[in-house]
Amino acid sequence: MGQCGAGWTPNGALAEYFQMIKTVEAVIDEQGNVRLLEPIHPRTARRALVTILEESPAEKVSETALLSEAALAEDWNRPEEDEAWSHLQ
Repeated sequence: MGQCGAGWTPNGALAEYFQMIKTVEAVIDEQGNVRLLEPIHPRTARRALVTILEESPAEKVSETALLSEAALAEDWNRPEEDEAWSHLQ
């Protein structure tokens, strides 16, 4: 493996590995069923770790809001948007 630092770029396998590590919020009900709060689309079956927190889940979020977040993010997460709103930072 190469050196970390200026000019270092990961090989394809390493870059793909780091793209697969993702944390997704979920809710586990009383029967142990896990419900993800955002959609994920792995290319193949993957292992996952579940960390159970002691706190209760936040108030139920509108499903419409969750489903529209990804579509809106495509438009919001553009350099032109960052520039347009930069005066507020």
